[in-house]
Amino acid sequence: MNYDEYTCFAASRQGRVLTLTMNKPDTLNAVNKAMHDELGTIFYDVQLDDETDVIVLTGAGRAFSAGGDLAMMKRIADGSDEPMLRLVDAKRIIYSLLDLEKPIIAAVNGHAMGLGANIALMCDTIFMSSAARIADPHVKVGVVAGDGGCVIWPQLIGYAKAKEFLMTGDPLGAEEAERIGLINHVTAPEDTLAEAQAFAHRLANGATAAIRWTKVSANIGLKQLAHSIMDTSLAYEWLTFSADDHKEAINAFLEKREPAFTDT
Repeated sequence: MNYDEYTCFAASRQGRVLTLTMNKPDTLNAVNKAMHDELGTIFYDVQLDDETDVIVLTGAGRAFSAGGDLAMMKRIADGSDEPMLRLVDAKRIIYSLLDLEKPIIAAVNGHAMGLGANIALMCDTIFMSSAARIADPHVKVGVVAGDGGCVIWPQLIGYAKAKEFLMTGDPLGAEEAERIGLINHVTAPEDTLAEAQAFAHRLANGATAAIRWTKVSANIGLKQLAHSIMDTSLAYEWLTFSADDHKEAINAFLEKREPAFTDT
């Protein structure tokens, strides 16, 4: 499989382990339309890649992914007629990660926010730099946590804690995230990718069919949840994209002030 057609990802191989790197470090790997489109297809391509048994997913530069591109959100909130992100791609990102039969390991090298956090959490094992933070701060920009957070956070840390973090958008450090079961392993910042790749090679050297189908079996419940939740959560998210609170939150963030929310 050739990944050269992807403009937002870099791909490299070590044996039968494929490392995919979100490769827009100048924007902290923020998810603009191009990244969003590619996230909706790349994991399906990996499923068909006969040269790959295990995947490592990471980010280039200082961040894993900063989540949604605020500059794009600002343009759209101000009435730009540029193409919007597609709902079908939002679902494909999550469904493709859950449908992927091959183990995928997250190497969270830096901050993982919003969709970036949820992509990491949809992976099978998560290694996180001790210098990184993770959060789903959709509510802080005035929109519903629609792109997978309401599916995966409660399954990892329980409903009470999940709702606290989803309703506040507050970030967690790596040690706290590991303590409550949100991630698997905290690493030294310089070792995050290497430790994730070492674990990936351990799986690639194991009984790959047994490992793969164990993952498939374990994901059945998550897939059922995703299919029962995603349409509703994304519909609510899309509604709040057009709300005054979203516009106010974007402007406040860019102006470095606290937002004054008014929607009821």
